[in-house]
Amino acid sequence: MSIEICPFWYYFCSFGVVLQIFSMKLSVRFLFILIFSYMSAQEIILPPNTIKSIQLSSSQNGNFAPIIPLHGSFSLSFDDLEADEKDYYYIIEHCDKNWETSDLVTTEFVRGYAEEQIRDYENSFNTLQFYTHYTVRFPNKNTRLLISGNYRISILDDDENIVFTRYFILYESVTTVGVSVHRSRDVRYIDSQHSVQFSINHPSFRINNPREEIDPVIIQNNDFSTQIVGLKPQFIRGAQLLYKYDKETAFWGGNEFLNFDTKEVRLSNMNVASVVSGVNLYHSYLYTDKERAYNPYTFYPDANGSFVIRNAKSADSALEADYSWVHFSLKVYEQLLDKDLYVYGAYNNYQLTDDNKLNYNPESGLYETSILLKQGFYNYTYVTLDQDNVMSNTEINGSFDETENEYAVLVYYSKFGSSYDRVIGYGKGTSKKLGQ
Repeated sequence: MSIEICPFWYYFCSFGVVLQIFSMKLSVRFLFILIFSYMSAQEIILPPNTIKSIQLSSSQNGNFAPIIPLHGSFSLSFDDLEADEKDYYYIIEHCDKNWETSDLVTTEFVRGYAEEQIRDYENSFNTLQFYTHYTVRFPNKNTRLLISGNYRISILDDDENIVFTRYFILYESVTTVGVSVHRSRDVRYIDSQHSVQFSINHPSFRINNPREEIDPVIIQNNDFSTQIVGLKPQFIRGAQLLYKYDKETAFWGGNEFLNFDTKEVRLSNMNVASVVSGVNLYHSYLYTDKERAYNPYTFYPDANGSFVIRNAKSADSALEADYSWVHFSLKVYEQLLDKDLYVYGAYNNYQLTDDNKLNYNPESGLYETSILLKQGFYNYTYVTLDQDNVMSNTEINGSFDETENEYAVLVYYSKFGSSYDRVIGYGKGTSKKLGQ
């Protein structure tokens, strides 16, 4: 973790910060917050192996993305497998469109406190794997966020150590965003790429200089590693901005996510070949997956990378869903050289870590790994990472225009002279019915 420190006393003595100290009666952690605010913007603090099943999502049914309407409700939850009821705290920071910590003082983006203890926690019940389940909901009586934009939430332990970080976005609906997905107009990629076109409509919202003040971001399947940025409107028609790009907004179609379901932890279920009782926990062995890059496209209904915690025999899956070791195996046509292979999905925030890295087993001829996961329905896929840290989600899976993907467009508004970047629109489209 890298931390950049600015001259401390200069910042500490600034008038806005002094007012903040006296007006909000901040806790003794204030000194830490000042230093903490200078953390590298793109730094994602990954959780230790004892922290599992992190979920940050809107309270709207079916919305698993960390993209939430301003004044809407959302929650962050996670399990601590040490199950000793630790004290955890959250700190929320407002960020600019590039995920750098903004210059706003706390009172400009939050009513109440940006830092508070997580008080909602319970121990698991009737499970082989003991854990303490933590939940914090927003808005709450201590924290209400006031403005749109990018946010970073960090979870700290009682010793002020950062346990993990997550990012989320609050958006306003002052514009409407129409999104359509098309086949590539480049004949070389017509069967393998999607091109996203969109419009931003703002009849009741004045934008003085849209080419300089508007920055749209496109993402595929809520995976921010896929984002496309830096687009300017091609056409401006009154209160409408049109983006009719082709190659500049092209995404590889990829392939449908694979899935499995462990809602019955003791029994085989969807794509679970067998279940074996271990010393402490059950082991769920999935059917061996095969490289799909050279096979015809086959439709698999998926949830575009998401996962849902559930125990079929419990009314409260948050506390009664158990953990099991899920065993993945993949057969490829040729052993990968100078590349690493990973299981990939929202279950671990689309991160590439040692926990989800597959290793080649010369005895079986398969790439294999085992991941400790809570009962539920999971989407996953396989990605490769080469020596230049270039990730590919098509090398193992192939890429097809028939693949059903969801595309989202976020509209950032940086008004000249403003102290922060707003998010003034959010639109979605899918490739279910491709335009020409």
